[in-house]
Amino acid sequence: MKKNLFLICVLLLSTVSSLAQSKKANAFQSGEYLEFKISYGFVNAGIATLTLGETTFKGKSVYHAKGVGYTTGMTKVFFKVYDDYQSYFEKDDVVPHRFIRKIDEGGYTKDQDGTFNYDRKTVTVKDNEKKEEKTYPIVKDVQDIVSAFYYLRKTDQIENIKVGESVEIDMFFDGEVFKFKLKYLGTEVLKTGIGKVKTMKFRPYVMAGRVFKEKESLTVWVTADSNKVPVRVKASLAVGSLKADLEKYRGLVTNLQFEK
Repeated sequence: MKKNLFLICVLLLSTVSSLAQSKKANAFQSGEYLEFKISYGFVNAGIATLTLGETTFKGKSVYHAKGVGYTTGMTKVFFKVYDDYQSYFEKDDVVPHRFIRKIDEGGYTKDQDGTFNYDRKTVTVKDNEKKEEKTYPIVKDVQDIVSAFYYLRKTDQIENIKVGESVEIDMFFDGEVFKFKLKYLGTEVLKTGIGKVKTMKFRPYVMAGRVFKEKESLTVWVTADSNKVPVRVKASLAVGSLKADLEKYRGLVTNLQFEK
């Protein structure tokens, strides 16, 4: 297994829509739960979950999203992973104010807590392992890796996207803001473990070499309804292949639509 098992899945699951300013009112709600089965080749390698709740941050009511990923079975014996990614963001516009990243991937660990300051256009990241704090510049509409998933699901311009068009998102991760580009490939009816679903298919562009086999090694399918829930991710890695399938869900604002 490669490092960042959960990161790969959640990053892909987080980046499958467009960047319009107009938002849908009810794309998700507190209590939503998504669970994905991760396979490495023919091996059931792990589980990734995304949950959404409510809390307060500096006296303001916000959403609290938490993504957890971990290896299971024999994979856990040879390469143990337990990753915890969290985000605190505004309910209406999905503006992130705080993120948490606690990971343990085969002994590679990080424990970070970041706070965004939009007046100064910076994000301050505390490294709880190294006992140090660093401040980095950000851009106006930046998202963290978890908040991006919910921000992008609220856009409505995806309904008008055409085959072959690409979109980009600014995301802060690991000390820098980077652009993640996606190309829309069209619709596809996909047979999944939860049923037969009409999906929208995307091709994210990634950096080839260290983890991914090629720049176009990824494919992401999301439901072609108002939920825009990811149901499958496929990735060709530098060594082997990775797949994440939606296995369980609850608390969606709108019921998923299945094909006959």
